[in-house]
Amino acid sequence: MEEPLITAVIIDNHSVIAAGVRTWCERARPPIRLIDAGNRLARVWTGEGGEADVVVFDLCMRVEKEPEFKELDRLVRQGRRVVVFSGEVGRDSVLRCMELGAMAYVTKDEGEEHLVPAIEAVARGGTYTGPQQAGIMVTAPDRPALAESEIRALRAWCAGASIPRVAKRLGVSPRTVETYIERARKKYDDVGRPCPTKTLATLRMVEDGHLDVKEIERPQDGEV
Repeated sequence: MEEPLITAVIIDNHSVIAAGVRTWCERARPPIRLIDAGNRLARVWTGEGGEADVVVFDLCMRVEKEPEFKELDRLVRQGRRVVVFSGEVGRDSVLRCMELGAMAYVTKDEGEEHLVPAIEAVARGGTYTGPQQAGIMVTAPDRPALAESEIRALRAWCAGASIPRVAKRLGVSPRTVETYIERARKKYDDVGRPCPTKTLATLRMVEDGHLDVKEIERPQDGEV
């Protein structure tokens, strides 16, 4: 029985990259049909792009080259199968994408040899681990499986906000924020990376790529 045609939509702000990926997809057996969304996210959600089996996602689409973690999170939350295809090779970025639910992370240096198999595996509902991702997974410290609410609460608190400020920002009660933080701490304890103090919790957030040291602010008067 003939396998159904795989379709993928690529979002990348470099047309030459999309053209190269199209050539690779055409060489696949069976060929993969590629839809080029350019750098317009709307095309990933509507028309042919919205129906594609796989989203090939450039992590740094904009001029300022800031990683598009929010867009990746949105895609995954809506049930899209995402292969991150990026020139960004930093450990924190790779781990963050895995944490958000990307089903494969292929660097642009790894090219056709790994991108095409990644698209094929992800289209079937599986995952794919390329050399760069595998190397990072081997050397990475044990990372607890924090819920997004726990990350947001602990990150904001470690960045300098008081519990009441975090609660207001997240739209929950201060007691709920405290619960999120305690759950996160317990998970760090469980993987052998305890953080009983705020200083150690901040270190864990930085180590795991959840917080940039530049984001840490001085507490306002009266805040702890």
